[in-house]
Amino acid sequence: MRLALYTFGMFIRPSEDPENDGFHALNDPVFETLDHASGLIARSGYASDPGPEPWGQEVYPKFDEERGDGFSPATLSLWTDLESLSSFTYFGLHATALARGREWFETPRWPPLVLWWHKGGEYPQWVDGVAKLEYLHEHGSSPAAFTFKTPFDPDGTPTKLDKKKVQRAQAKA
Repeated sequence: MRLALYTFGMFIRPSEDPENDGFHALNDPVFETLDHASGLIARSGYASDPGPEPWGQEVYPKFDEERGDGFSPATLSLWTDLESLSSFTYFGLHATALARGREWFETPRWPPLVLWWHKGGEYPQWVDGVAKLEYLHEHGSSPAAFTFKTPFDPDGTPTKLDKKKVQRAQAKA
């Protein structure tokens, strides 16, 4: 089984507002780092951008509020394990961008990300990520939808991140 990740955030101001220039300056370098991250299987692209093909029609969760530009940052990806994903998320360039998130994004009233073990050979679709995020928001963490703070293994058993595996993933980066 593969670990799926969906993230969703909403800018405080419309995407093209100069206050978001720092986000846009980091976006492509972060994706370049992501594309070479240890443990990444694949990521969905966006219909409006060059790069990987999108995994279905791009949709947003019920928390989305239009800012006049039809855009809210969201990602969808597949990983081999929790530790590789944790290493990418909380270390390196992505961690630098994450630390600046309060400059660009609303403080969410929803979980900013959701993880789940994806079965089958097909990629998850954007609509799957949205459904999992909304489920997590409504029901809390479970084997069906969880966070790094309350992870589950592929069998549905609560687990913890293996810190030694996280360190090995960082060393590969």
